[in-house]
Amino acid sequence: MALPLPAPNSTALVTGASAGIGRELARGLAARGHAVTLVARRAERLEQLASELADRHGVRTDVLPADLSDAAERDRLAAELERRGLTVEVLVNNAGFGIYRAFARSERERELQQVRLLVEAVVDLDGRYVPGMVERGRGAVLNLASTAGFQPLPGNGTYSASKSFVLYHTEALHEELKGTGVTATAVCPGPVETEFQEVSEPLFMARMPKLVRCGPEQVAQEALRAADSGRRTVIPGGRAVRAFFGPNRIAPARLALPVARRVMSREIRRGEPGA
Repeated sequence: MALPLPAPNSTALVTGASAGIGRELARGLAARGHAVTLVARRAERLEQLASELADRHGVRTDVLPADLSDAAERDRLAAELERRGLTVEVLVNNAGFGIYRAFARSERERELQQVRLLVEAVVDLDGRYVPGMVERGRGAVLNLASTAGFQPLPGNGTYSASKSFVLYHTEALHEELKGTGVTATAVCPGPVETEFQEVSEPLFMARMPKLVRCGPEQVAQEALRAADSGRRTVIPGGRAVRAFFGPNRIAPARLALPVARRVMSREIRRGEPGA
């Protein structure tokens, strides 16, 4: 069993816990008896979830609002966890957002913020907490990658590149951690109906057949089962999702890019005059 058993003063740190996949992962971990530390920018949402989990499962719930794209906020988060005497034995890096438009018409600072959150924050939190897990000989990391990271995506290029980084970073970490009692799992959902879609407004979703879409509850359930099994990577959603997106990992760019360009054509044109 790769997920460690709950222990006194241990916590499962879940980022992006205010909605969607992060919220469902927090629910799943609390149902397993883990204390949870909920992190996102929206404090009110976190407080509501914390109250629900404490009432339903009787676990300790800590709420630490933070913007993880800010290095100082990550320092503050780590200091507060230490002040509260909490040991992170399960780490879920889920916080994120996506930009769906051609890079030349995007905002430079927003693109950089995306990289800071999707890449820098993941490396930072892994770097803060994985060494302690190894020293104790127990722990689990779940990093939310995406099927978007299986190939370059024109019109979503920085996001797909960032998720590719998370995927490879996690798979390498998984291999390094063999024999330590600690595991790392890359979770690679396809399209998921969450508030992420409402905020980021990916236009390609209208072209995705329903059979390859997945709800956040299923993503969380399959992610936690994969972590329990010590798996390196999981594509949640069943055979249809795996069959639809899995081949993109091995498709040559000369084949994958033209297809991706057609699928993402509306994102690429977003912001053009008359588009």
